[in-house]
Amino acid sequence: MNLDFPFAIGADGRTRAAADDAKHLRDMIALLLFTQPGERVMRPDFGTGLLQYVFGPNRPELAATLQATIQGALMQWLGDLIEVASVRVDSADAALHVTVVYTPRAGGAERSETFSRSST
Repeated sequence: MNLDFPFAIGADGRTRAAADDAKHLRDMIALLLFTQPGERVMRPDFGTGLLQYVFGPNRPELAATLQATIQGALMQWLGDLIEVASVRVDSADAALHVTVVYTPRAGGAERSETFSRSST
């Protein structure tokens, strides 16, 4: 059973319904992407540092660096659950968009998920 993220209490006073495997994988990728290294006490190297670049200049070199950083973090922390096919980072104004194409190792079709955050 996978708990839904973000954790919440339903109208009946119980924890919100469990997430299916596809949603659980998406939630885990989002957690990894948007966690700053050092944010977790017991895992100080967990995360990508992606959010610090929302205000940064939009340059091809930065996008390439972020793609490599994100792909490495995905392989390190979620490599036993997913096989990463590609990572694309796009920056528009004060927003970052990360598209991750992956295949679950437990089986299933290739998936493409886009994650976004803005500075506002």
